[in-house]
Amino acid sequence: MNSRALSGVGVLCVAVSVVMYGLLHVLQPSAQLDWTSRTISQYALLSNGWVFDVATLLLAAGSLTVVVALRRAGLLLRPGATVALLLWVAGLVGVVWFEKHNWAAGPSMSGDIHRVASLVAFLSLPAGALLAAAPWLRATPARLVALGGVVSLLCFSPILWALVSEPWTGVRWWRAIPLGGVERLLGLAEVATVLLLAWWAARKPR
Repeated sequence: MNSRALSGVGVLCVAVSVVMYGLLHVLQPSAQLDWTSRTISQYALLSNGWVFDVATLLLAAGSLTVVVALRRAGLLLRPGATVALLLWVAGLVGVVWFEKHNWAAGPSMSGDIHRVASLVAFLSLPAGALLAAAPWLRATPARLVALGGVVSLLCFSPILWALVSEPWTGVRWWRAIPLGGVERLLGLAEVATVLLLAWWAARKPR
């Protein structure tokens, strides 16, 4: 398959995953969660948690397909860009494979790995987007991809602020901000970045 066809497959997977994430917010019992404070992965602990798992794996599959499309198009000139984008995919798979803490039962090793996988995913995609776009910034698609990376990092900044400020505020980082709302905004920014990468790969590079 050429880069354009691969990009189309990637966009389809990502679009279906977004619809499934949206459905989680209206399906019972998921709709009972306070989305401003509860993270998206909290849905995995509910009876319809399989919807979250499938949506996340579809996002990972779509993202991987986009990475292959970028490689086919000859756009990933820096090895670090490929590594970072693959870490995004691996982080998404890790989020599903290792379930988050179920605080009704207490902390767990799986939950700790889940948290690390989430952090790796959230930071790797904007890093990969910026590294991929850097050699091509004269082109509009590359500039938009870079913008997506910057916006994603800005959306992550409230979480970073909450972590850094915890020692002197005394407020636990997940209570210092509306974590669920921030994570959803970050997720939307990162999905948009993946779609921009797919659009870039579908265009014929000069």
